[in-house]
Amino acid sequence: MAIKTIPQRAGTGIAAAMMLAICPIPAAAQTVQELQRQIDELKAQIKALTDAQKGATAAVPMAPVAASAPPVVAAAPVISSPAPTPAPQRVASAPKPVSSRTPWYERLRLRGYTQLRYNALLDSEDAPGINGSRLRSVHDASINDDGGFLLRRVRLVLQGDITDRLQLYFQHDFGAAVNNQSSTERRENFGQLRDVYADWFLDPERRLRLRFGQSKVPFGWENLQSSSNRLPLDRSDAINSGVPGERDVGVNVYYTPAPVQAIWDRLTKNKQKLFGNYGAFGLAVYNGQGTNRTERTDNLMKVAMATWPFALDGLGPLFRDQVLEVGGSAMFNRFRPELRSGGVSSVDYRDDRVAVHAILYPQPFGIQTEWTTGWGPQYDSASATIRSSRLGGGYVQLMANIGKTPVGRAIPYVRWQHYRGGWKANVDAPRLETDEWEVGTEIQLVEALELTIAYARMERREADSRRTGRATGDLIRTQLQFTY
Repeated sequence: MAIKTIPQRAGTGIAAAMMLAICPIPAAAQTVQELQRQIDELKAQIKALTDAQKGATAAVPMAPVAASAPPVVAAAPVISSPAPTPAPQRVASAPKPVSSRTPWYERLRLRGYTQLRYNALLDSEDAPGINGSRLRSVHDASINDDGGFLLRRVRLVLQGDITDRLQLYFQHDFGAAVNNQSSTERRENFGQLRDVYADWFLDPERRLRLRFGQSKVPFGWENLQSSSNRLPLDRSDAINSGVPGERDVGVNVYYTPAPVQAIWDRLTKNKQKLFGNYGAFGLAVYNGQGTNRTERTDNLMKVAMATWPFALDGLGPLFRDQVLEVGGSAMFNRFRPELRSGGVSSVDYRDDRVAVHAILYPQPFGIQTEWTTGWGPQYDSASATIRSSRLGGGYVQLMANIGKTPVGRAIPYVRWQHYRGGWKANVDAPRLETDEWEVGTEIQLVEALELTIAYARMERREADSRRTGRATGDLIRTQLQFTY
């Protein structure tokens, strides 16, 4: 009587399972172990059927059903008919697999970093004369007699894959300054667009890509390296003079062969400071007037770059894990600088340069050097005009990755830089004459907090066409960088 109280759907399912259980099974072809396995499977199937009936009343006794199944199956050894393969039981539908195509808004991530600086001027000597140069740097506005704290960079980055072949990169800087506000006084910490581009990958391995938008110009290894990843506090004058601000609007194509990517991946795993994956080979065209500036000529700037890392393990135990990267870049451009008299020059000045680089990554000791030469706009004091003039310079940097110390992971360095040539980003493209030593160390206090302390000996000509001579000075420079 208890069985009659089972709901109709449950009774039908159990009946089907019992009919399957009494199907003929050849005794000769079965072993005791196989029969026991079939009994266990049938028990599991019947239990799954009964558990699946959520609407069954609580008063239904399941013991009689469970007890009736084993005797029927036990008679199977005396039946000689072949046993069919048990049909799959549709007890409950399996959950649908998670889609591999995650929505684009879930693929984006937000990150950034901030750099807080303080420069302590130990001593300085201005150039002689009423218009003599003062100790100033084109890279750090807080190097002056007043000093103070400076938010050098406040970066926020949004990046991610829109699709499997399209990637977005958007970077804003909230540490930019604006001049000519009130009596030429600066205003700090304005927002300014730095990067906005899309990478279109032309192959599944992402070795070949097209880049569209405002991005870094592939001229100079140090220019491509992120400021959050660079050892010295500032880029060198010589290499950065080609593309102050490092960015422009244009189209790029980058290609990275698999062997090169494998070496870069190995260096990244070893926490080396790379220049970012801008490809082993790059070609690009840009407006040519610089970061966030209106195009003024009908000529596009052409840029080419190549770099290649060589694993030196085969040279013997002394070079184990060592990597030497060498390469070069070239740019061909016509530039119109701003004028102190107002507006922008109507003359297209020649702005053609080449640069070479070599980096022996610090494992534990390393060396890095870059040099450039070419032509660029430069103010001529004798004629009080701007001319396309020769320029040249570079830097040599030694560093050591000494690993963990009581205060954190430390990388000491020493760098000497030299430059003679124009600085086209400033009014009238003034001439720079730079010789500078910097000795410091970067300490990673914790994973997201880095402290850089350096001593600098500077001899600089101020980036102002009205100034003459060179100023000298000694500074203690500090920077605290936190990433997020």
